Amino acid sequence: MTVALGIIEGFYGPLWSWEERRQLVASLVPHGYGFYLYAPKADPYLRRRWQEPYPPEQAEALTSFAGFCRREGVRFGVGLSPFEIFNQFDEPAREALARKLKALDRLGIQELAILFDDMHPQAPDLAQTQVNIIQWVQNNTRAEQISVCPTYYSDDPVLDRVFGPRPADYLETLGAGLDRSVRVFWTGEEVCSREISPGHLKRVSQRLGRKPLLWDNYPVNDGDRMSRHLHLRGVTGRPAGNAAYLAGHAINPALQPVLTTIPAITLAESYRQGPDYQYGQAFLHAAREVLGAEFAAQVHSDLLTLQDAGLARISDEKKQALIHTYDAYDHPAAHEILRWLAGEYQVTDEMVATQ
Repeated sequence: MTVALGIIEGFYGPLWSWEERRQLVASLVPHGYGFYLYAPKADPYLRRRWQEPYPPEQAEALTSFAGFCRREGVRFGVGLSPFEIFNQFDEPAREALARKLKALDRLGIQELAILFDDMHPQAPDLAQTQVNIIQWVQNNTRAEQISVCPTYYSDDPVLDRVFGPRPADYLETLGAGLDRSVRVFWTGEEVCSREISPGHLKRVSQRLGRKPLLWDNYPVNDGDRMSRHLHLRGVTGRPAGNAAYLAGHAINPALQPVLTTIPAITLAESYRQGPDYQYGQAFLHAAREVLGAEFAAQVHSDLLTLQDAGLARISDEKKQALIHTYDAYDHPAAHEILRWLAGEYQVTDEMVATQ
């Protein structure tokens, strides 16, 4: 059984270039990736300044990228985070949202995701309020597919500590009120789930009254701690049997768009190979495809340092040796490793708090 694979560009930290996005899409189309949701936390016009229109140059770039995706056979969409709108969904808020939806329609989006994640709720009837917002959005957008990310998008208790205790029957109320066509994002038992199992997805499906749309936080490496590590290894803990219990599987990519391609390819292989999948072998095959044999062998030999040790545990001497090694490769992935070693991908707590 197959599952719809896609990218949700939903990380904190520095923005990619449009060419980097095009290259990622083109690299993953042959492996079955069929949708792309543009939702970087650093785009203020989708988040804290969502009521403001895009500057013409950025609107033109988004329209061009939407057209590129369509030509590649990829459904393009946007993830809009109307910041804490559920705390006061009054007439001014509806008017601002209507303007935004019309502007997004003009960009040529096929999908629209309304993202209620990482915001502080104050509404007494949070789930029902969010249902009302999504119903209103459905009547005011031309997007063919609507998705929603709940405020509580995982079983992880960290969400309750940061955003307050989740309301009783939150998922059940959300699922019962939403139109059946609306897809609901879910990250698993944890925000960054080490394993996602059919048993867990079955339970979530029962609570939502529909199969969840998986927001997979691997290989994403944003945040102060994770951005110190490169996430390169093949995916684990995502068995092919999950396909029967999912509406789709979207990966939140790493800050390094070319290197992201390696674990992204292994996810497709995991579904394709089923019980024959081997994450180590899948990494080697994907790395050779993306990097070439010699460069892939070098990255493979440095995996313990790049992914496990991370920047905080690399000595100055070792760092200089790595810089010397990867400076010899004329490849965009080598440039990403060098930028990472230089600390250019570091995501601070302040960035997360303000994006």
